[in-house]
Amino acid sequence: MKTQGEINAKIRSGTAVVMTAAEFKQHIRNGDKITPDEVDVVTTGTFGVMSGTYAVLSIPVAEKKTFKTADRVWLNGVPAVPGPCPNENLGLVDLIVYGTAHANASYGGGHLFRDLVEGNPVDVVVKAKRKTFNRTVTLGDIEFARLATTRSAFKNYTALVNSRHRLVNSTIFSVTAMQGPLIAASISGCGEINPLENDPCMRTIGPGTHILVNGADGYVMGTGTRSSAERPNLSFFADLKGMEPGMLGGFVTSAGPECLVSCAVPIPVLDKESLRALSVLNEQIPLPVADVADRTPLASTTYGEVWNGTDPVIRFEPLLCKSCEPCTAAARCPAGAISPGGRIDYHHCVHCGTCTFTCPAHAYHGRLGSLTVNASQVPVTLRQSSLTHAKRLCERLKHRIVNGEFFLTGPSGE
Repeated sequence: MKTQGEINAKIRSGTAVVMTAAEFKQHIRNGDKITPDEVDVVTTGTFGVMSGTYAVLSIPVAEKKTFKTADRVWLNGVPAVPGPCPNENLGLVDLIVYGTAHANASYGGGHLFRDLVEGNPVDVVVKAKRKTFNRTVTLGDIEFARLATTRSAFKNYTALVNSRHRLVNSTIFSVTAMQGPLIAASISGCGEINPLENDPCMRTIGPGTHILVNGADGYVMGTGTRSSAERPNLSFFADLKGMEPGMLGGFVTSAGPECLVSCAVPIPVLDKESLRALSVLNEQIPLPVADVADRTPLASTTYGEVWNGTDPVIRFEPLLCKSCEPCTAAARCPAGAISPGGRIDYHHCVHCGTCTFTCPAHAYHGRLGSLTVNASQVPVTLRQSSLTHAKRLCERLKHRIVNGEFFLTGPSGE
């Protein structure tokens, strides 16, 4: 059995063998027999809507003694919670802003976090007693900026459908009203490359595990709210400074703005048990299906129907575009990723697939698959996770480990 210390020594010497989860799974599908001596680390990752996200910021607003304490705060119109430290007479505001807080129907905490990471100016409004203070800041002006999650990166998610005849007009699991019965399915989760699918007993993932959060160095705090042995999830944190704009952002649902977050987690290959866990494939991972209105269980399928034989990337066919005004696909795109002329802005696109169903000219293409629900095939119409982004994260983490820029720490802090 190897130890993390031994693997870190190999990383330092440049001799560690590192694979992404996608590379490792291909070996398994090919029938290759891999031993613990042949691989040291497998990088896993996930990207998607994660509601339980918040940021803690400490923002200089005014000169000292200008106001005693802040009563209310907004950043680009997004409400924040001042405190918990009062910072009396310092002109400084500590605050918490939720990823699900929103300024309006199309701009929320996730959009704000990305604006900060991109270095865009952010308007801060502070109300203190009867006075109002305004300041425009960028991330460089903010003394402390940390993003964290209360729960995220579930081992397994539930697919949602509307099993009834009436529309479900407002839900975070749909961009438009969810039609029924059994007309559309919404899915989350990156299947076989998802971190906890590859370490289900959390042997190496726990408090102190070194990870990437939105591309920046971060750490696992532990399990999150609603975590259980059957369906564990993670709580983690990282500084906003150093994050990559394309790895986080906002996502507008029919219930309002949500928050996109990503993480990449290295799984050290310690022994044969590590390899057994890492060998799980999409077609072996259960995906429960439930009714969106009351979560009544309806069926169970696998992530094979979501990610095997489907298209992780959405494409635009300009010859099919009829240049509709207004463009329905652009208006409905939850990531704001369709540019004038209908082209996809891949800096913002998360390959959710909404445009493939909302464009009347069918100028957007991507096979999203369908879920078997009893005797019906229900087409997937919304992916709230991006396999493309998750794989990119796995590659970046592999690159950093191979270059000796990232070392492993486990739950014990080794």
